[in-house]
Amino acid sequence: MNKTWNNRAWFMVLPVLLIVALNAVIPLMTVVNYSVQETFGNNLFFFEGTKWFEEVLASERFHAALGRQIIFTMTILAIQIPLGVIIALAMPKSGVWASVCLVLMALPLLIPWNVVGAMWNIFALPDIGLLGYGLNWLGFSYNFTQEAGDAWFTIILMDVWHWTSLVVLLAYAGLQSIDNAYYQAARIDGASTWSVFRHIQLPKMKNVLIIAVLLRFMDSFMIYTEPFVLTGGGPGNSTTLLSIDLVKAALGEFNLGIAAAMSIIYFLMTLLVCWVFYTYTMKGDEA
Repeated sequence: MNKTWNNRAWFMVLPVLLIVALNAVIPLMTVVNYSVQETFGNNLFFFEGTKWFEEVLASERFHAALGRQIIFTMTILAIQIPLGVIIALAMPKSGVWASVCLVLMALPLLIPWNVVGAMWNIFALPDIGLLGYGLNWLGFSYNFTQEAGDAWFTIILMDVWHWTSLVVLLAYAGLQSIDNAYYQAARIDGASTWSVFRHIQLPKMKNVLIIAVLLRFMDSFMIYTEPFVLTGGGPGNSTTLLSIDLVKAALGEFNLGIAAAMSIIYFLMTLLVCWVFYTYTMKGDEA
């Protein structure tokens, strides 16, 4: 049977494509332009080829910032994914309390990123902040403005508070989609709670968790506003993540060639990981 294709649907998609072109493709081409040229103002450009890319890839500063970014992202994923699944499993499946829990989980996601950073900056101040003052009162020597370890602890705790809810909501949606017949069969077989999780819940949540990992990877790998407002990249450069270092190069030092090359490398790394996740997901669906 021959299918009739209705190409009028493309006219519905066309406005979206135009918006994407204006907001993504054109700025990207501007960055590509700066990454292969040098400018001294007055709209004069001199072709430099791959010079800026070579400088970035050979820079110890870039390697250090990338290392901090990877450590931050891996730590976030290692904490938030298991924690989000555990909370989702503990939440009620129906009733009023299920609605209350869902609302409470969604609240941190509604707060603007710059407000989150400002809130935690005040919350963690060692003299007047509830967290900072409380830790010092308990006998811990805590000062995120002067100690690198305390600054790392604070930005990780802030991100866990802000974004674990996203994993919880995705995992909860995955759990709710599981047919009750699976649980009935497990009860008849006398399966333990761990067996139910291992053989029913976790496999059924696989695709949802892949999406959660991908979203949290992208968010944490490109994070800027919250840690910048909280620590400014300090103390020293201890929390200068790749995004913060990029903004410093572009706006603080006005080194547009280096910043543009770093932006493209940053973009390609993120795109590569997303492609790997997409490929893995598609292969899983085909199997």
